[in-house]
Amino acid sequence: MTETNKKPNVLIPLNLRTKTLLIIVISALILVSVFLSNFLIDSSSLTSNFLNYNQAPSLEHIFGTDWMGRDMFTRTILGLGISIGVGAFASVISTIVAILLGVLSSVNVVVDEFVAAVIDLFGSIPHILLIILVSLAFGGGYYGVIMAVGLTHWTPLARILRAEIKKIKTTEYVKLANELGKSKLWIAKKHILPLIISQIIVGVILMFPHAIMHEASISFLGFGLPPHEPAIGIILSESMKYLSMGYWWLAFYPGLSLLILVLLFDVIGENVHKLLDPTSAQA
Repeated sequence: MTETNKKPNVLIPLNLRTKTLLIIVISALILVSVFLSNFLIDSSSLTSNFLNYNQAPSLEHIFGTDWMGRDMFTRTILGLGISIGVGAFASVISTIVAILLGVLSSVNVVVDEFVAAVIDLFGSIPHILLIILVSLAFGGGYYGVIMAVGLTHWTPLARILRAEIKKIKTTEYVKLANELGKSKLWIAKKHILPLIISQIIVGVILMFPHAIMHEASISFLGFGLPPHEPAIGIILSESMKYLSMGYWWLAFYPGLSLLILVLLFDVIGENVHKLLDPTSAQA
């Protein structure tokens, strides 16, 4: 009797780098899909229909309907798109401020101490209070929220960049560049900026979830986006009036979606950090 031929195993085991890239791509695709769907949804689908008000989740309305009969799934997707947009603009503003202060700290000891004092000053003020005050100062709305979140979230990244730059300045090649008469701008451009790129990239990504949560927080408190916008914070604020009546889906699904959105950004940030700094990864 002949031995039965066995099919070769065609499954290729994924190494850590491939798994990391796969997680980043899948998470990014989900976030991009949520953001792009914000432009594809017809605003007329959010018209009030009081015949369907406060309906429980069903096949027709998987997240249920709200007190005006509007589809909660549509409102949630639009709210998540708004959160991503606000988080993107705010993160860019925060990153620019952090980079400027980080590079500025490399000028001399006096400027470095000034930058440290500014970071400590902003870090000592209660965060949510500072965001509300800045938002009101800029007139509220989209512009006010973006500026408020952007101008208050740079402190952690600025502190990291300042510490990293101080460490880079003690290296031999920076000392040699100083002895050769290179300007501080040349040293910052050629030696400092290339070495802090990884911290900047990871810092921007990890800034997203904080920006999104704080945008939702101040909108929930009534200091953020206008009440007619389907922002997650506004949706959660409205749902508080109906939870005692048993309409749990008005807060559960938007809150869960916001949590998943934040976790996806956190997952991307951690895995990007693994790629840029392989010593932090564990097999």
